Amino acid sequence: MPGPSRRAFLKQTGAAAAGAIGLMGGPPVSAGPAPTAPRRLTGRPPLAQRRFTSPAVERTIERVKGELADPELALLFENCFPNTLDTTVAFGEVDGQPDTFVITGDIEAMWLRDSTAQVWPYLPLMGEDAGLCRLIEGVIRRQARCILIDPYANAFNKGPTGSPWKDDLTEMRPELHERKWEVDSLCYPIRLAHAYWRLAGGLAPFDDAWREAMRLVLRTFREQQRKEGPGPYKFQRVTGWQTDTVAGSGYGNPIRPVGLIVSVFRPSDDATTFPFLVPSNHFAVVSLRQLAEMAEPTGLGRAFASECRALAEEVEAALAAHAVVEHPALGRVWAYEVDGFGNRHHMDDANVPSLLSLPYLGACAKDDPLYLRTRRFVLSEHNPYFFRGTAGAGVGGPHAGMDRIWHLGLLMQGLTATSDAEVAGVLDTLKRTHAGTGFMHESFHKDNPSDFTRGWFAWANTLFGELVLTLLDERPHLLGV
Repeated sequence: MPGPSRRAFLKQTGAAAAGAIGLMGGPPVSAGPAPTAPRRLTGRPPLAQRRFTSPAVERTIERVKGELADPELALLFENCFPNTLDTTVAFGEVDGQPDTFVITGDIEAMWLRDSTAQVWPYLPLMGEDAGLCRLIEGVIRRQARCILIDPYANAFNKGPTGSPWKDDLTEMRPELHERKWEVDSLCYPIRLAHAYWRLAGGLAPFDDAWREAMRLVLRTFREQQRKEGPGPYKFQRVTGWQTDTVAGSGYGNPIRPVGLIVSVFRPSDDATTFPFLVPSNHFAVVSLRQLAEMAEPTGLGRAFASECRALAEEVEAALAAHAVVEHPALGRVWAYEVDGFGNRHHMDDANVPSLLSLPYLGACAKDDPLYLRTRRFVLSEHNPYFFRGTAGAGVGGPHAGMDRIWHLGLLMQGLTATSDAEVAGVLDTLKRTHAGTGFMHESFHKDNPSDFTRGWFAWANTLFGELVLTLLDERPHLLGV
């Protein structure tokens, strides 16, 4: 296709519908066992009901459908790749500039994390489609405004409409859907801005508001190193769902300040056990270096770039000193969470950033020996959230509960695998576990794919499209091309 190849794009950026509803802020609700739906030509909304149509995306769909030898994969790609544009974006203008609000799917709110991930695979097509480029510019501008409302919030309303979580014991505002502090929430907007800057070559989104937001990102990361006390953020919720509230009077379990950044919540929106979340700190290192690279061209200045690089180096050194630990069976690996006192949590979660996703995010190479040992842990029964059943095997997490495999985990396994056999196995599992819906889900029971959560989960759908496009570029023989 015209413009940068998928491989070039990933290298440049440092990266190698209705259904069951599960609230991100609480326990997911399963659809329960259901009969497999009959095959459909497409699960996309009718053209008149689609929220945004991109000629470049439509051309890509037609091209890929023509290249894929497997009709099941072709159907899944046709449904999943455009799902974000078809169903989740509201594109308009604010003060004459592009504005894009992106819901996650079955929740009418915009997560900083999900909104980046949902539009990410469309970035290589911006050169073919000025409207698509403006839509992504609108996401960057909206994210900056969200950060300025509250850098500690993870999810936002389109306006000051209030929230079902308004009674949380934290500083809620009517613009917030939820206020869970997650380090990755501030990393993803940098990832998107950096990729836009590299691929579109323009500076249009990087105005005074964006620069102010990026300065606030740096300040927030420093606050959450907690060198001078716990900082301004705390969170509690009156709930029976344990991972939906926070220990330590809302500040989390104790940490020793060692240079790492506290993340009170994981990218699953579940509370951390030990507040130094290792994958998110890796992501912060990558993001701070990307922000430093952009600093002078976008008007943030040389001094700001130096501050970003210095913090990245400090966090990187602290990760090496405190997050590389000895596993009793597998040797030296990355822990999932640590506290600076020597305690560690051995697990992984399907939500990204995860240990499995480190090469995808640009934190290490796929063949890094430390990563490979960690990956063997993640994809084994040593990981308490790796599940194997009659429907398949893969990573899940506490958010959806035991015995539930996440499509995000399978997709990330495919994107980080180094062998054809592993990728082929992932593709086979994906084809067998969409329960006849033609879409990816949040999770499915390891023995029954028809027992799934979140039938409308745009991040997983778009990531499926990214996997197919990546394989067409890097391993076309696995797709019969």
